[in-house]
Amino acid sequence: MGKRVSLIGILVITIAALVATFAAGNSPLLGLDLQGGVSVVLQPTNDVDNDTLDQSIQIIRRRVDGLGVAEPEVTRQGNTILVQLPGVDNQQRAVELVGQTAELRFRPVIQELPPVGATLPDITDLTVPPDSTPTTVATTGSTITDGPAEQGLAPPPVAGEGAAPAQVPTTAAPATTVPPADPDAVAPDLTDLESLLPQPLTDEGITPRPSDDPEAEVVLPQRDEEGEIISRFWLGPQLLTGSALESADALTDSLGTQWQVNPTFKGGADGIDLFNAAAAECNNPTSTVCPPGADGVGRLAIVLDAEVISAPAIQQPSFERDQITISGDFSESEAKDLALVLRFGALPVELERQDTRTVSATLGQDSLEAGVIAGLIGLGIVTLFMVGFYRLLGVIAMISLTLSAAILWSVVSYLGSSQGLALTLAGVTGLIVAIGVSLDSNIVYFEHLKEDVRRGRTMRSSVEPSFKSAFSTIVKADVASLIGAGVLYWLTIGPVRGFALYLGLATLVDLVVSYFFMRPAVILLVRSKRFRDRPRAFGLPAESTQPTEVVTA
Repeated sequence: MGKRVSLIGILVITIAALVATFAAGNSPLLGLDLQGGVSVVLQPTNDVDNDTLDQSIQIIRRRVDGLGVAEPEVTRQGNTILVQLPGVDNQQRAVELVGQTAELRFRPVIQELPPVGATLPDITDLTVPPDSTPTTVATTGSTITDGPAEQGLAPPPVAGEGAAPAQVPTTAAPATTVPPADPDAVAPDLTDLESLLPQPLTDEGITPRPSDDPEAEVVLPQRDEEGEIISRFWLGPQLLTGSALESADALTDSLGTQWQVNPTFKGGADGIDLFNAAAAECNNPTSTVCPPGADGVGRLAIVLDAEVISAPAIQQPSFERDQITISGDFSESEAKDLALVLRFGALPVELERQDTRTVSATLGQDSLEAGVIAGLIGLGIVTLFMVGFYRLLGVIAMISLTLSAAILWSVVSYLGSSQGLALTLAGVTGLIVAIGVSLDSNIVYFEHLKEDVRRGRTMRSSVEPSFKSAFSTIVKADVASLIGAGVLYWLTIGPVRGFALYLGLATLVDLVVSYFFMRPAVILLVRSKRFRDRPRAFGLPAESTQPTEVVTA
């Protein structure tokens, strides 16, 4: 009874997985070499440290994500960066985008907005003067944040030496500059924010990355570690860039209890003077460039690659270039990350293309078709051999292989749709190697069964003991394959990791199918009334011709 349950269970699970896969419209996500795309190797033009190169990789990943590329591969190879973009339409634009030097920008915060789907604040109490001077309009709205510690944000205040850290306002009540209008004017509605901006917004309610014009107003996101938008900022034109920075360090305060970031600006007109001009605007309660919040001071957003890294409040109108502190509820890692961002903005890594390889969609399709044809030819030859040599056992082996393929198809399709896991030629190679592993499992069992029959046991009495002995060998062989796959995945990058991943995945599936399908299928078939006395139908020697043991005194 248990064998029938096992057999029916694995069949039901496999069919259900296939039905769910097709119903959801899932299919394997093809990699660069199967659907075409572009691969580029980028190398710094000068020596850089590991942290800076790692930061470059993170920024390139964010850029690639903005392109909407499925399963991009951005990896480090020594002192170079390998970027693989499968299925990208505008390959030249993609290559130019990933190779651009990142620019750190400082933009004034006009309004902080919740993510799309949350209630937008409305502008109220509009008072328009009779003259044509632009007016600062107070706003009211719902609570945006209770502080960086509770929301996981990092918008600490900026203070000078000896200044007490300022608190982020709990209520979003910044001011917004609007053009003069007649006394009957109606306050603009932030729900129609696009009408106030030069560029349309995306579905997420932010300015598209390519439209991030430093001289225009934009709406840019702040994201959490998972990449989800936690806040949006309506920002004015940039007031200065990261070129004004000299360095930045993450340190603890004088008590050694709180982490803070200490940026150092360059001296003169190209450094601290630019920052002080921005600070004077944001610390001015009547500013129309950097409107003040509820505490009477404005905020200056630190923007890198079209995303807000931090949006601190400016607590005084001028600073010494090396006496600036960004403080708040920082963890050690958060403080070091922000310092790294500031250093990177100040010292951008110039990347040059060392090698660019383009794979056309036609070539990728040809590779896919060639792989499919080769696989079908190999599968046909293997089927002829297995059925010709093992007969009904060979048929069971091929059904077992079909079940493994169906389960793998469902798993790979699901991972491609949910996790962005791409199937490359190297991955296909891993699956093909796993076919050999799966067939080996069947052959090990069949040969154990054949050997027991040759030794004089009946076919029916041999079928279960043979599996127990064979499965021990199968487990050891599959574990050896899993160890090899694990080591390859851990030590390598790129396509080789794909090979290791799919080899390991297929090996695990083989263990499941061997135990829950091959074992009960062979046992039930051998013990059936129709075939229990026909060993030749299984490619086994006839029981009547088996040698018998002779016992002598």
